[in-house]
Amino acid sequence: MCNKLFIISIILLTVIVPFKVLACNKIVIVNISEIFQRYPKRIEIAKELESEFENEANELQLMEHEIQNKIQYLQHYGSSMKINERNELENSLIKQREIFSNKAQEFEQNNRRRQTEERDKILLVIQNIVKNIAVKYKYDIVLDSSTVVYSNKIKDITNEVLQLIR
Repeated sequence: MCNKLFIISIILLTVIVPFKVLACNKIVIVNISEIFQRYPKRIEIAKELESEFENEANELQLMEHEIQNKIQYLQHYGSSMKINERNELENSLIKQREIFSNKAQEFEQNNRRRQTEERDKILLVIQNIVKNIAVKYKYDIVLDSSTVVYSNKIKDITNEVLQLIR
């Protein structure tokens, strides 16, 4: 009899206690993507990045236009040109294309790197606000709503975060 009570109490503890512990957890969700899209300074930052890379973008456009003009010239007058003039123009065109390609690749890498840096700064601000709200209201778990398949009666703190960002 005593042995049965012991086994039953062990079973009850292993079944009921985890549910009680889970029930005690305060779980909330937040929509990080929506907050990022509605981040007030995001458009400002995008404009700053655009102006930061404007000179390089314009230079690349000029180079591309120059290359296209040379290609058209070569297509139009190439058959009537002297062989050495044509070869010289073709070699020049090849070099220009190579320089353009290298500059375009470098431009893309720098632009992507800067955009990533700025995105990470914004996400860090959002993360800190979410963390402060979680600490303030003693939430145990905060999940991004994009990772939640279904939630019933789970609080969404997206609006609270948006209010603090503004």
